[in-house]
Amino acid sequence: MERDLARQFLYDMLLARLFEQAAAEQYAQGNIAGFLHLYPGEEAVAIGSLRAADPGDYVVSTYREHVHALVRGVPPQAVMAELFGRSGGCAGGYGGSMHLFDAQRRFFGGYAIVGETFPVAVGVAYRQAMLESRDVVLCYFGDGAVNQGTFHESLNMAALWKLPVLFICENNHYQIGTEIHRHSAVAEVHKRACAYGMEARRVDGMEVQAVYEASRQALEHVRNGLGPYLLECETYRFRGHSMADSDAYRSGLEMAELRARDPLVLFRRRIDDAGWLSAAAITELEGRAQQAVDDAVAFALASPPPHDLCQDVYSAPLNLYRGAP
Repeated sequence: MERDLARQFLYDMLLARLFEQAAAEQYAQGNIAGFLHLYPGEEAVAIGSLRAADPGDYVVSTYREHVHALVRGVPPQAVMAELFGRSGGCAGGYGGSMHLFDAQRRFFGGYAIVGETFPVAVGVAYRQAMLESRDVVLCYFGDGAVNQGTFHESLNMAALWKLPVLFICENNHYQIGTEIHRHSAVAEVHKRACAYGMEARRVDGMEVQAVYEASRQALEHVRNGLGPYLLECETYRFRGHSMADSDAYRSGLEMAELRARDPLVLFRRRIDDAGWLSAAAITELEGRAQQAVDDAVAFALASPPPHDLCQDVYSAPLNLYRGAP
């Protein structure tokens, strides 16, 4: 791995972890309302896959999408302000935690409904196919979405028309509090793609380099017109489903075993073994990431709420009656 890429990966992972920790603190202080779904433990998936993508590719994500937005290039200030529901947010404060959006960076959400990402991604990919574009749509979803009808309908349509979609399953093994073996007859998600003649593979979602290499291969497959691809990234979330989740359904032994494979710790170990970065370089990255998060919180606190909650929600009344004034 090149030093510059290792440096980028480490900064991304540090920023992701610190940002989500700060979001949890701000939620506890009452500055973030509603639901808040955090990403610690899953960072290698978003970072590895999105760093393998091209700037022109589209991204459609779930409600656990803060890190996807950050890696895609949405400024931390704009992401944090959106979590606060402030006008400085990337969606003007209207979307909140679950509905981040940045059309300029082709980041198309942030969707709160489980399984909603599939038809949106297929729709965008259909447009790209009509334009004969080489841009790919990266469609993220959790293991809890694979039993939705939209999953099967969308994979069938994408495979039938050879649409440029990379379906990325962030398999953290839990549908809220229900383990995948209890809600899915086929727990190995990548095997479901064979029903549609679609290429697929499973990768260790705790190893950022493994996700990056697998994503590069998958994106090349899709970009070359060989049809969609399903990549299952086996990962684990270190927090509950949301900040409202007590996380009482997982044993301490299970948590300890999986936390031992913390993607940030694994990558730091890989950096040390390979000698990619010096201790001073790592300290500098840690300082940069912490400063970016501190600045994001300060910006969000200073950003005013939306001045008109009805703006862009309702259209002007239509006069449907002839002769009416």
